[in-house]
Amino acid sequence: MTVAENIRPHRGDTSGCVPIAEHGLIGDLRTAALVDTGGTIDWYCPARFDAPSVFASILDTDRGGAFRLTPEVPARTKQFYFPDTNILITRFFADDGVAEVQDFMPIVDDSREADRHRLIRRVLCVRGSLPFTARVAPRFDYARQSHTVRTAEGLTVFASPELSLALTSSVTTEIDGPDAVSSFKLVEGEAAVFALDRIGGAVQPRSCPLAEAEQLFDATVRYWRRWLSQSRYRGRWREMVHRSALTLKLLTYAPTGAIVAAPTTSLPEQIGGERNWDYRYVWIRDAAFCIYALLRLGFTQEAEAFVRFLSEDICLKSGPGGPLQIMYGIDGRSDIPEEILSHLRGHLDSSPVRVGNAAVDQLQLDIYGALVDSLYLYDKWGRPLASDHWDTVCGLVGWVCDNWDRPDMSVWETRAGPGRFLYSRLMCWVAIERAMRIARHRGLPADMPRWSRARDDIYRRIMRSGWSPRRRAFVQREGEEVLDASVLMMPLAKFISPTDPKWLSTLDALGEELVSDSLVYRYDPTVSPDGLRGEEGTFSICSFWYVEALSRAGRVDEARLAFEKMLTYANHVGLYAEEIGRTGEQIGNFPQAFTHLSLISAAFNLDRALG
Repeated sequence: MTVAENIRPHRGDTSGCVPIAEHGLIGDLRTAALVDTGGTIDWYCPARFDAPSVFASILDTDRGGAFRLTPEVPARTKQFYFPDTNILITRFFADDGVAEVQDFMPIVDDSREADRHRLIRRVLCVRGSLPFTARVAPRFDYARQSHTVRTAEGLTVFASPELSLALTSSVTTEIDGPDAVSSFKLVEGEAAVFALDRIGGAVQPRSCPLAEAEQLFDATVRYWRRWLSQSRYRGRWREMVHRSALTLKLLTYAPTGAIVAAPTTSLPEQIGGERNWDYRYVWIRDAAFCIYALLRLGFTQEAEAFVRFLSEDICLKSGPGGPLQIMYGIDGRSDIPEEILSHLRGHLDSSPVRVGNAAVDQLQLDIYGALVDSLYLYDKWGRPLASDHWDTVCGLVGWVCDNWDRPDMSVWETRAGPGRFLYSRLMCWVAIERAMRIARHRGLPADMPRWSRARDDIYRRIMRSGWSPRRRAFVQREGEEVLDASVLMMPLAKFISPTDPKWLSTLDALGEELVSDSLVYRYDPTVSPDGLRGEEGTFSICSFWYVEALSRAGRVDEARLAFEKMLTYANHVGLYAEEIGRTGEQIGNFPQAFTHLSLISAAFNLDRALG
């Protein structure tokens, strides 16, 4: 695994915003935190992904709050994951010594401790000696709530009206205004521990001595390695595939089985622009694609948990908007109001900062295909669908048969009004076709004549109205000639042969217009306005779709080169944001499930094509 190396001076509280890519992710299957390459936790929402942040300096270095733990002297830094785990190691190389910070969140099986949500930072000096400074500066409720600080029985307690955190450490800690600070020196062989606990109710403050921290470290290593050992993948690029799998697992909310699209909000798709969204929710599409990727590798428990989330936590509706929403809260709630936090500057002054997501009420017909396809694969590779689940599938497919021709906002959820998108029609076809496969395979009751008519009508509609004779390509919307990378899903979804002349012509057209050195743009907003100002980067899921489309078309050498190029855009610990900027920088929410699940699928299919 490659590591990041940075030569940077001691960082004070007035340091600048660290780029998105200079972070690793830790988590406990309930929430997650970003740790930058200088040893600062600058994003953390206690207890659950969608809770208000207490550390958010990635969105505002002055107001957001952070947990800094760095040497007091200039040092080079390198960062990597402890092998086959989600424990992050940040190493510091200074003139007088070498030290490392081990960041992790224990995953506790004991139900009595499940609500503790402990974040542990172990500092070890491995050579010479190094002086360290720590500053714990929480800013509660996205820096909207004030808090008090007090010390009691070796603890430092930060208390806001709605949340309290307890800091314990093996070194002396003092109060400095609203923060807690510590300065200490370690010599070779010595260690220090900081533990931050969410407290309240049945969870009482508890210290974390050095021995316990080591035990929790070892237990966390065992958990992640035991989980990863279930993988059946033995092909090329195994390390990157497994890092992507570990990342997808980190995005799982264990209490319900929900999978979030990303653990962050408002990281910009264009630096200085307004394309900043909250992705800490369950997009039906994204989660269904995650299940496909994990099932491919042999992970079935996540699929079972997600199916349980769908059946137990989501309430299907009956109305003009359809039975499904495009997204839900991690507890299944349907109300996700969008709010702008005007007091935060945004990452590198990219405003607005948003929490919640107004796209929740959009009609996006493609989600039905993504969901039914994942259920088809679960039925095939996991467990047979229960009778109640099949009844739900029949209801969904019946609705699709009646509504597939409606204008919608489609996969990219633009804010420029509905249209008749090819991708939406394609995924409606997938919903019906996969349901028919399940029914035939299992001998289940289904309205096959009706389903077959609708499936065939969609197919003929796409082939007639989604094809542009002038462009010699399938296009974004009916009656227009704009190209869109979402049509890369046509052969991947088995709608069209990957060697069909019309598809090969489309692949060439996409390569000429939307591909830049293996990187793929979703569409050109100058010819297909999306209701937002500014530009965006290349969309990484589309880049991996392109790899897979090339490999399925028999252009394996091109696919392999494009894939290897995409791997160079990963950050130092193998993580990807949503998009890649013009100079190769990571932009958009980070890390992004879309990107990592498509990496897995592309690697799986390319490895098989290479033999």
